[in-house]
This record gives sequence, structure tokens and C-alpha cells, in this order.
Amino acid sequence: MIRIAEPDFAQVDWDEWRTPLLQFSQASGLVVSAYDIAGARQLGPLLSTRTARFLGTSSLWQDDGPGTAVERRIVAGMAAGQANTEELFHGMRICSLPLTRAGERYGALVFGWCMRDFSSPMACEQLAALTGVAGHALWNAVRLESPLTDARLATYRELLRTLAGSLDRQRDTIDELNRVSRTRDLFLATVSHEMRTPLSALSMRVDLLLHTLQDMAPALQASLLAMRVHVRQEAAMVEDLIDAARTLTGTMSIERLPVSLGRIVRDAVSTVETSAIEKRIVFSITPANYGDHIQIDADPRRLQQVLWNLILNAIKFTPPGGSVGLNIASDFDGVRIRVHDSGQGIAPQDLPHVFGAFTLQSHANASGLGLGLYIARRIVELHGGAITVASAGKDLGSSFTIYLPGAAPPSLLD
Repeated sequence: MIRIAEPDFAQVDWDEWRTPLLQFSQASGLVVSAYDIAGARQLGPLLSTRTARFLGTSSLWQDDGPGTAVERRIVAGMAAGQANTEELFHGMRICSLPLTRAGERYGALVFGWCMRDFSSPMACEQLAALTGVAGHALWNAVRLESPLTDARLATYRELLRTLAGSLDRQRDTIDELNRVSRTRDLFLATVSHEMRTPLSALSMRVDLLLHTLQDMAPALQASLLAMRVHVRQEAAMVEDLIDAARTLTGTMSIERLPVSLGRIVRDAVSTVETSAIEKRIVFSITPANYGDHIQIDADPRRLQQVLWNLILNAIKFTPPGGSVGLNIASDFDGVRIRVHDSGQGIAPQDLPHVFGAFTLQSHANASGLGLGLYIARRIVELHGGAITVASAGKDLGSSFTIYLPGAAPPSLLD
């Protein structure tokens, strides 16, 4: 059973709220704060008016201040399931909106802190005494600002609701995409490993039958040989799935060691040259020594896998009587290995997608999952290199070039 963890609402990126809330505060003249559902202020208070900035120098919004106590009480009500609330604090309006993701409240926005009606010097003196500022200075700030009417408050509330809803929907979408991605990666890795074991057992049993049964009927032998081919094809696809899973989850790794490039090329060619002979394809390698003179730090098995895949693809997509070539060149910058063919080519619109996962050619690819080039690119990148593709178009062949940095130049090795 595959389990995927639900989004962790405790890990909210509150910084993403800062810019939109600051813009809202500046446009509306309201003080805005963001709280998590536990009642801790995560952002704010954002102050944009003269009165708000003056009160910001007081004890009003300090951790133990009276304004903070009011806001925390409002947030506690939100956590208990209350709807939007409004309170008055010495004539100042304070409102709130819940923050919801995936149907669950994870915080609240508290906003307002503007006078409901035109204030008086006496009311300002009382508020100033409570917050530790000069009453006449507070009055000088308050008397120059208009009250927050019901109509304006309703407009600002809807604007903030729209803003918060947009940010929450965006985060919901990102969470869902991440969940789907984790599910896909875990499913791919799990299924790949579960398929490998029975295929290995089946392959061993087929080989055992072929080697131990005496005087086997021709029809039975032909069936077992065909079965062995199919099992090996399935096993190869499972290995591709496992490598793709490792690539998607970032767990693919390589083990580098000093090795002759010629050894890697020879091992790769030996596994596919029979296919070229069967299709009467002219296969050439330049230089003739297969790159024996080039020493690299690489994972031989993985790099052989890349070359094997490129050469086999070239043979697969080249018609009988065509040609496939492998060219090796090195300099002080590194080594370049080019595999080219006279085959079906690649349409211009398909070139950007060649290295994508599960990408199949439109024809002549009856087997496989379209993962070979996707895996090859990742292996080359793990070596610090790059792989590119070029094609003049349909039926004009194609070429793949691998660049690996740091190869020792031939002049130093001859």
C-alpha cells in the first residue's frame, strides 16, 4: 500500500504573503497582520498611515500589548470555527478573515485599526494613556484621517478575501502537484522493484530448462528461446523503470574510476554489433583504436549503458543497408563522442522533447518505454557532461553528441 503524507500546514511560507499584504495595506490604509492557527503573529503589523505608524511606536502591538491581545483573541475564535468577526477597540475597527487550505484553517488575517467615527481629543487621550504615547500627538495624527465607513470596510474585506483566496488556491495547486509527483515517483519505484524479482526467477528457470532438458523437441526449444527473449526484453524495461525512478527521486548515482574510453566503447559495441550485422548496416568507428588512448574518470557500466542505448537506437531507426558511425575526439577541454546514422531522422518539432521521459518515436519503435534517452541524459549530467541531438529532418538521419569534461589529451598519453 502506498501512503502519501498530507500537506503540512505548519510549514507555511509566510514570506510569500508579505508583498501582497503590504501592497494591500498601502492601498487601503489598513493595518494588517497574519497569524498562524496557534495564535502566533507571523507577519505584521504592516503600517501605512500616519496614525498607524505613530501607534507602531507605542505598546499597542507589542507581544504583551493590548492590541496584540485583541488580535490573538480574534484568532482563537477563528481556530474554534467562528466566522469573520469585527471588534471595536476604543473606537478603532478590527476585522479578520480565516486562511484555509484543503478545507482546513491554518491561520487568519487581522486587519483594520482605523477609527469608525471621527474621534475626539478625549478618546485619543484614553487610547494614548493605554498605549503609552502622548495624547495630543495621537490626536494630531487621527484628526487628519477619515473614518472607516461600513461601505469602505465591506469593499476592503472583499478585496482581501479575493487576495487571500487567490494565494491559497495557488498553494493548493502546488501542494496537489507535489502530491501527484510524489505518488508517481513512489509508484514507479515500488512497481519496478516488485516486477524485477519474478522476472529474474522466470529467466533463471527458462535458462535452466534450456541447459538441462535432453532431446528437447524442436518446437519446445523454439518456444523456450522465444520466451527467454521476451523475458529479457521485459527485464530490460523494468531496469529502465528502476533507473527512471532513481532519476525522478534523485537517488541515481555513479561510481567514478580511472578507465580507458576504449574499453567502454568496445564493451558497448560488442553488445549491439550483431544487430547491425543482421540489418546489413555499415558500422564504423573513428579512430580505429576505439579511443584506447583517452583516459577518463567515469563509471564504466553507466557510460557503457549510455553508448549502448545511443548505438542501438541508431541501428533500430536506420533501414537495412544504411550506416551508423561513432566518432571520438578529445582535446584539453574534454572528450566528445558522436553517434550518427542515416536513418529516419527527427522532425524539428520533436527535437526539444527527445530527452523527455516516456518519449517514443512515431514509428519503428515497437518495443521499449521511451526512457533510454531520458536516463542517458541524467547519467551524462552526473558525469558533469552534456548530451545534445541534431537532425536535418525526416529521413535525413540524426546525431547525438556526448561531451565529457576533463579527459586527458592524447598527446599526454601516447
